[in-house]
Amino acid sequence: MPATIVQSNDTPFSRVDVDPITLDIVENALRNARAEMDAVLFRTAMSPGIREQHDAFPMIANQEGKMVVGQFGSFLYGFIQGYEGTIEDGDVFLTNDPYSVGGAVSHLNDWLIMMPIFHDGRLVSWAAMFGHMTDVGGKVPGSLPTDAKMIYEEGTIVPPTKIYRKGALQHEILNILLANCRMPEWNKSDFFAIIAGCRLAERRVRENIARFGADTYISAMWDMLDRNKLAMGAIIQMIVPDGADGTKATFHDWIDDDGMGNGPYKIACSLHREGDVAIFDFSDSDPQSLSSINFLLNEEMFKMFFGAFTINLVDPQILFNDGFYDLVEVRIPEGCILKPKKPAALSCRTHMLGRIFDLMGGLLGQGAPDALNAAGFSDSPHFMYSGFGRDGEWYQLFQIGFGGVPGRPAGDGPDGHSMWPAFTNVPNEFLEAYFPLRIRTYATIPDSGGAGKHRGGNGITIAYELLEKGEISIHDDRWLTYPWGVNGGQPGMRSTKRLVRKDGTEENIPSKCDRIAVEPGDVLHFNTWGGGGWGDPLERDPETVLLDVKRGLVTVNGARRYGVMIRDGRVDVSATDELRKEIARDRGPDLPLFDRGFDSLDEIKARAKRETGFEPPADPVFHRFMRAAE
Repeated sequence: MPATIVQSNDTPFSRVDVDPITLDIVENALRNARAEMDAVLFRTAMSPGIREQHDAFPMIANQEGKMVVGQFGSFLYGFIQGYEGTIEDGDVFLTNDPYSVGGAVSHLNDWLIMMPIFHDGRLVSWAAMFGHMTDVGGKVPGSLPTDAKMIYEEGTIVPPTKIYRKGALQHEILNILLANCRMPEWNKSDFFAIIAGCRLAERRVRENIARFGADTYISAMWDMLDRNKLAMGAIIQMIVPDGADGTKATFHDWIDDDGMGNGPYKIACSLHREGDVAIFDFSDSDPQSLSSINFLLNEEMFKMFFGAFTINLVDPQILFNDGFYDLVEVRIPEGCILKPKKPAALSCRTHMLGRIFDLMGGLLGQGAPDALNAAGFSDSPHFMYSGFGRDGEWYQLFQIGFGGVPGRPAGDGPDGHSMWPAFTNVPNEFLEAYFPLRIRTYATIPDSGGAGKHRGGNGITIAYELLEKGEISIHDDRWLTYPWGVNGGQPGMRSTKRLVRKDGTEENIPSKCDRIAVEPGDVLHFNTWGGGGWGDPLERDPETVLLDVKRGLVTVNGARRYGVMIRDGRVDVSATDELRKEIARDRGPDLPLFDRGFDSLDEIKARAKRETGFEPPADPVFHRFMRAAE
């Protein structure tokens, strides 16, 4: 039974014609309001994950909960349909429970605020925002245990709850939540920063209504949604194969391991069109994992991924919103790794979330290979460091790292960059000022990006010198498989983690681990993966390769992957011509559409110990109530 919306004014809104100038003004006012929400948040939050890295996502929706401006797509319709209670003026809702909102937030660290906006007694809009809290309790600092088997091990679960009731903060509820985390001051500050961002959106919505009237404002939002649907409908017709004759595009990839010695885990998707509707089917993905790498993929969120990917490829000026959602159907079987059954653990879902972008890149471009991009988002590496300092105070760092962005039809992939456009690195000066560590190295890793006509972005190496006794946790992937290249482009380099102890001894650190004890003077070398290359490396301009060498992005030896010989700081033209002819002759005329760097999982597992220093993961064993993918 859907929620009951309490309104003192039951007058229905009228759909009116909105002239193009007014529509443009309302659209840009909402875009600016969304940007202001971010600005308020980043200026008032305390945690580096939100304040510095911008791990938070605002949204403004219409009265039915459809996102008009935002990034992650709307979860509000599902909330409205599933919440068994009233929605009144002055209420503000808080939740972090993925299972209560169908994966709209995907792990407990994300606190989601939902605020209905009323005007003259009627619900006119929604403002919402969620942000990653550094800690929400659970068995390890940071609340992201790699070995959790149930969500109850990952922190305090908050079902959809009125944290403000008719304008009054429910202090007791907030105090309970703050009492169950290791960084209560950060959580409190971040919470009120998110509230402030939503209040700002509320003010801007009311200003728009005061200027244009409620009917015009509501109608303008519907016009923006309709316009997006029209644009996406045309795009879907262009890029999605008609399945009437059984034609489907298919693609798959893997998560290397689950942090408990098992893997890889397959995610697979097929794509076809039935009339005007694009059908994404994940039925061939593996069942859910026993560990926390499961990703409860919200269908509306995936539609957002698809829409953002395609709109930015075709016309970035189109306003991205929820208008096209009924043109996309997402089929995810219950019990698979993308729709696990409660109480499956979810805290390390970032690996699967990142791999969804790689999967989509390989899936959507198959009908038009020139539009393919290589693999590279792949993951969202996490580094955590915590303990008690010499002053007896608790310190706790949560930091997101970046790898190489894939090579693209438009050019090279950026080095050490996030695919989320708003994400930024935490400044080294900030880290050194607020945490007991020193950044000894922060640099690109030469040759880590896959060679191609358009080079894959390089990964990043960060050397953390740890100044206090404590513990570290690491979350990453792509240590076994490679970010693949496309159209003849080569794969990117794997990720590695190496801990050099103060006494000089060294040890390789797994990509997923918790509670690694460290002492003052230990140095962690955190190396991320590179992006896959795009296109034939032999087609890259030798002078561009020389410039890459001069910039430290490619080594002289690495230039040979492009068939380029560099001597005395210059391209040796004749030697380059000979080398390119030799490479072309040896490899043959047929270049692979996808180059994964291996032919089968058995092969890559057989190479694992020799190439990575780690034993290969064991084949996953699934629960008896789960069905393995055929």
